[in-house]
Amino acid sequence: MTTTARSTADLLVSIYRDVLGIDDLDRDADFYAAGGDSLSAFQIIGRLHEELGVELPVSLVFAYPTPADLAEVVDTDFADA
Repeated sequence: MTTTARSTADLLVSIYRDVLGIDDLDRDADFYAAGGDSLSAFQIIGRLHEELGVELPVSLVFAYPTPADLAEVVDTDFADA
């Protein structure tokens, strides 16, 4: 994983913690197991857009439910967005 991926993962951990209200969530925490739903998925995508300026489909949160997995996709597929 690249330095950028680690930075994005850290940002996503922070966003997941805020949105899901779980302070000890880590980069491998599963969105579903942490109580995530469609509203929180939209909130995560909105926060990512605010922080990184990228437009992501909300379906990515469901397809890549951990901050680490989602960060990898963001950095790989949306780095130039």
